[in-house]
Amino acid sequence: MDFLRPRTWAEALDLKAGRPEATPIQGGTDVMVEINLDKGRPAALLDLTPIPGLREWSREGDVVRLGAGVTYARLIGELGTRLPGLAQASRTVGSPQIRNRGTVAGNLGAASPAGDSHPPLLACGAVVEAESVRGARLIPIGEFYTGVKRNALAPDELIRAVRVPVARGPQYFSKIGTRNAMVIAVCSFSIALH
Repeated sequence: MDFLRPRTWAEALDLKAGRPEATPIQGGTDVMVEINLDKGRPAALLDLTPIPGLREWSREGDVVRLGAGVTYARLIGELGTRLPGLAQASRTVGSPQIRNRGTVAGNLGAASPAGDSHPPLLACGAVVEAESVRGARLIPIGEFYTGVKRNALAPDELIRAVRVPVARGPQYFSKIGTRNAMVIAVCSFSIALH
C-alpha cells in the first residue's frame, strides 16, 4: 500500500485527483480497524494530518466550522457549550486515546451506521464542505449519507470541514450498545430543540 503525505491542502487535492482510490486518513480510528481486521486494504493512504488548517475551528455567525482534523477531545473541551449534542456524542466515542485522534470528518467519511456523530449532525442540520481540484461544494447532511458505509463524496473529493449550527436550545444524544462503556452503537438517538 502506498502512503501519501501532502503538506498543503492544494497538494492533498492534487494527490486525490491523481489517486481517487486513495483513502484519506487523519486519526485512523476507523481505517486502521478495517486494515487490522483484514476487512479491506486500500491501495493508498492519504495522510492529511500534516495540514495545519484542518485542525482549526471557527465561529461564523450562527455556525461553527469544524476543520476536518478537529478531534473529538477538542470538540468536547472547546465547543461543549456551543454544540452540546455533538459534544455529548463525542464523549461516548471509544477511549480517551480514540477521542484524542478521531475526528467527526473521519466518522462522516466512514459513513458507518454506528457512527456516534451522525445523529447530532442530522438533528441540527449540519452541512459538509467537500472539495476537489474541480472546486468546492456544500452537501446538506441529510443528502450526505447514501447507504451503509457510503456517502455522497465524488471519488476525487475530500471533506474539508463540517458546518454545524450553534445550539439555539437544548440538545441531547443517547446510544444503546451491548455493554455500558466503550461500546459501538446498536441504536442512537439525538434531538435538537430550536
